[in-house]
Amino acid sequence: MSPEVNVSSSNADDTPLCYAIHKVSYILKTPPLTICVLLHILFGSLSVVTVCGNLLVIISITYFKQLHTVTNSLVLSLAVADLLVGVLVFPLSMMFNVSSCLYHDSLFCKIRTSFDVTLSTASILNLCCISIDRYYAVCQPLKYRTKINVHVVVVMIFGTWTVSVVVAVGFLVAGLKQERCEDTCIISVLLADILGPVFSFYLPMIVMLCIYLKIFLVAQKQARSIQNTTCQSLKSRATVSKMERKATKTLATVMGVFLMCWTPFFLCFAFQLLGHLPVPFAVYETLNWLALSNSTLNPFIYAFFYSWFRAAFKMIISGKIFRGDFSNTKLL
Repeated sequence: MSPEVNVSSSNADDTPLCYAIHKVSYILKTPPLTICVLLHILFGSLSVVTVCGNLLVIISITYFKQLHTVTNSLVLSLAVADLLVGVLVFPLSMMFNVSSCLYHDSLFCKIRTSFDVTLSTASILNLCCISIDRYYAVCQPLKYRTKINVHVVVVMIFGTWTVSVVVAVGFLVAGLKQERCEDTCIISVLLADILGPVFSFYLPMIVMLCIYLKIFLVAQKQARSIQNTTCQSLKSRATVSKMERKATKTLATVMGVFLMCWTPFFLCFAFQLLGHLPVPFAVYETLNWLALSNSTLNPFIYAFFYSWFRAAFKMIISGKIFRGDFSNTKLL
């Protein structure tokens, strides 16, 4: 049984997911074991799916030479970030939800926050870099090879991870300053709390929305141009129409899932920061898990949509790649 923790009555509404507070003494006590077991099964399953999905993407891109492209280098960086979310952030968050971190901000809690901020930011920024790559591929195809090359991609990946670490360090430094000087350094704390979400979410979100809207408009214009060509057969027009619908569906899925997962968490964070509105602990952690689930869904969105990734996954899951050298296989 976990040790009991004394809390003040002001914190009575902010109870960790696997704890309950005695109404009279305000002592933190564990609730029935069933609740914690169900939470562990749910979060553990989410972690396993996240790790397996992103591991399939990583193995596919590194093993099959057909997938050794500039674009897939960005997808690989995204998969690494999401894999680490499944390996590190999910288990630490599970421990956080059944611990007394809310009341005792220990070293473990700081480590959990550091990994959470770093890897979540890296995942979002990698999504933003992929959208930039897709913009040049669709909207400026003639300039694509000169604008998006190996050197540019390396810089993008390095910048993504550097910014992610800087944002996480900023949060930690702001927290330490708040502990030491309390109200005297409130400006630096607010600065970190504002700049962090801006670089982690709001700026990438605006960039992605603008880019995908531009891609959608250009794709529609190109499709209409092809369909209006008199020499095009009915079969060709039907193929173009099908490709247009698929592109629209993919873009809508990408932005829809991203916004669905991350927007509630950052809006909650903004309301709490700017409006000084207290948010129940259970609500905050639920939104955090919803945001982290984006790392679970990314492999399905960015890989399962494409036939060559599906073919690679089948060969890996069946164990075929272990029975010979299939790295040069033509994936359909």
